[in-house]
Amino acid sequence: MEMPTNNFKARLAEDGVQYGLWVSLADSVAAEITAGAGFDWILLDAEHSPNDIRSLLQQLQAVGGYPVSPIIRPVRGDVALIKQYLDIGAQSILVPMVETREHAAEMVRAVRYPPAGIRGVATARGSRWGRVEDYWTQADDQMCVIAQIESIAGLENLEAIAAVSGIDALFVGPSDLGAALGYLGQADHPAVKAAVADALGRIRATGKAAGVLGVTPELAAEYAAAGATFVGVGTDTGILASGTRALADRFVRGKTLD
Repeated sequence: MEMPTNNFKARLAEDGVQYGLWVSLADSVAAEITAGAGFDWILLDAEHSPNDIRSLLQQLQAVGGYPVSPIIRPVRGDVALIKQYLDIGAQSILVPMVETREHAAEMVRAVRYPPAGIRGVATARGSRWGRVEDYWTQADDQMCVIAQIESIAGLENLEAIAAVSGIDALFVGPSDLGAALGYLGQADHPAVKAAVADALGRIRATGKAAGVLGVTPELAAEYAAAGATFVGVGTDTGILASGTRALADRFVRGKTLD
């Protein structure tokens, strides 16, 4: 059996933007429906969603038959958690709240086998239960580590984090960054947008790929124009909330939609 290719990582080096969707419902059926929509990638979120290792495994299994790249965001940048995620088949990890070069370097070591890293060795789903020939010598090259920049410290250390070998991309988190800048709940505030655009430009200047979540289609397009190479264009929970509210407005509250 051949080593599964990390298409998301491969495309980071190409021209163009990869568009994706946040998946937070912690449900394999919802993840499969999203996987078949046509996005380049989906983010299975374990930081702000009720996901555990079993629910993430079920979602990876559900989306495995679709041409979409799954990314997992853990609740924190923890070596043991990342080890479990790689064992169940994850290849791309978005690490929240990376603020230092040292933390970024630790996350890189977490996805690599010795002597380059500290990943524990086990025969699990990541190696297709040992059926991938020479998995142990190929796995490191397919792992993708994305550092999320979402604090003042992260902004200050952005170039140092980007300089870590093995950090494939940096992702700007507008909501937490906005809160850190004094604009809680205002991710679309002009000052926040300016800070995000500046961060994207700084990331691209280092030669690394830059990602961001656009809270509206307009913001997503704006950030893509600012240099983002992978952009989240929405969330499954947001789509469900707005869609159900629109139906209720039309039929229950008697409102007319534009």
